[in-house]
Amino acid sequence: MELKGSEIIAECLLEQGVDTVFGYPGGAVLEIYDALYKYSDKIKHIMTAHEQGASHAADGYARVTGKTGVVITTSGPGATNIVTGIATAFMDSIPVVAITGNVGRALLGKSSFQEVDIASIVKPVTKASFQVSSMEELAPTIRKAFKIAQSGRKGPVLVDIPKDITALKTEYVREDPCKCQEIFSADEKSIDEIVSLLKNCKKPAIYAGGGIISSNASKELTKFAELLDAPVCCSLMGMGAISADHPLFAGNMGMHGIMETGMAIKEADLIVAAGTRFSDRVAGDTDKFGQKAVIIQLDIDENEINKNVKVDKWLIGNVKTSLSELNKRLEQQNHEPWKLSLTKYSTVTEVKIGEYITPQEILRAMESLRDGGDIVVTDVGQHQMWTAQECSFKEPRTFLTSGGLGTMGYGMGAAIGAYFAKPESKVFLVTGDGSFHMNMNEMVTLKSYNVPVIVMIFNNEVLGMVRQWQKLFYGRRFSSTDPHRATNFEAAAKAFGIEGFTVSKSEDVLPTLKKAVELHAPVLIDFHISPDSNVLPMIPPGKDVDDVILELK
Repeated sequence: MELKGSEIIAECLLEQGVDTVFGYPGGAVLEIYDALYKYSDKIKHIMTAHEQGASHAADGYARVTGKTGVVITTSGPGATNIVTGIATAFMDSIPVVAITGNVGRALLGKSSFQEVDIASIVKPVTKASFQVSSMEELAPTIRKAFKIAQSGRKGPVLVDIPKDITALKTEYVREDPCKCQEIFSADEKSIDEIVSLLKNCKKPAIYAGGGIISSNASKELTKFAELLDAPVCCSLMGMGAISADHPLFAGNMGMHGIMETGMAIKEADLIVAAGTRFSDRVAGDTDKFGQKAVIIQLDIDENEINKNVKVDKWLIGNVKTSLSELNKRLEQQNHEPWKLSLTKYSTVTEVKIGEYITPQEILRAMESLRDGGDIVVTDVGQHQMWTAQECSFKEPRTFLTSGGLGTMGYGMGAAIGAYFAKPESKVFLVTGDGSFHMNMNEMVTLKSYNVPVIVMIFNNEVLGMVRQWQKLFYGRRFSSTDPHRATNFEAAAKAFGIEGFTVSKSEDVLPTLKKAVELHAPVLIDFHISPDSNVLPMIPPGKDVDDVILELK
């Protein structure tokens, strides 16, 4: 059948199983939005207050569902406004397809109104970027974008479409989506050598990352950990890869990880790094990371092998397949003395400062109201680390955070995407006053669609994490980390039509959260915490667990 380019875009989205998109209209995408109006019974469009919020919403939707998130924006500033969201998805290997409009082909390269070469701008932060140059390329390019986003190491892809192509007509023939080819290139000899190492080690540790979650390998990881009888240390992106109530779950690891995981990596004689990239926030001093251990890396991206930390053995391929192959060959091991030796190390210390609420009190109250499948989204900063330390994630895809890029302002959009991905679950957004200020405009989106996100602001009236670094490494010279903002968050929420609360006493934390849950509507709670609350333990940048800071006056 003959269709407009805009209608072909809609049909291609339906081919790929897309039923929800996020975006913001504009001149270069008027034809696309006209098609979305016609397809509104099949494709739900969520309009955010700002394009960046839409890109984070598509990212959050993808993290919860495992499907490819979709964001649609107009040309020029509409396109550039999603670059941060695309980079966030790229760093965390999240499948997103961004569709941007552009000026008509006759106007390209002429500094036309709202013209920008977005395909070139995003090349460093996408798996691929395309500008469609003919009607014949339109459907194949969109299909290719979805395939690339989900193939191998997942990530974002951008498709830029000139406006005249969306208005012209051509023949459209429906196609079934391509199945992603399984990646696994290890030979039997390599697998056997690794299994031999696993059988002969005495102090094994597993370092699990976000690749476990993106490949849906949580069951395989849990079985592997049980067979190896080894503690599982999770990166920030790996939280939920194994249930937090599993006896082999050791906790989160890295700069603000608990001592048990730090010592497990330090003392292990064998480390299996599964679906993770040895980030500087985890590895710290890369020369000392796991220096007593044989290190085995399981990764889908061969470029990650020996990139940050030198490893001894590796398997290239989908980590789900790699773990399955090892599980077939590995006999039950027993390392009880080793596991017991790790339990003596101290964990997170809670410090009460005056009459201020502690971050841990807030998070414990939230946890008491949260079911295993409920979703927690964070922004970036101290609150993010406290959440990783305190919360128990029992299922994958229930903890959403910007790990690699560290994007302040990520949380609100991601929480919106999370709700539309899983509307039956409660969604809690844990944020700081600094992060919240960056995208608080999306409260209008919460209200417009009655998205029942519970926004929990850890309000210390400072840029807490940066201030903590200034306290430790810059002689307490608090440059620009006390912005003296006078925002009344409760009043701001009510201005958007959202219920708001201010909580400054510990005894009011749980009752207020209970009331928020019972409202089944968007709610904002402004929790007042001390500006001197610190995230501890802390391993200084470039150091290892021997240099850990456990106390800070």
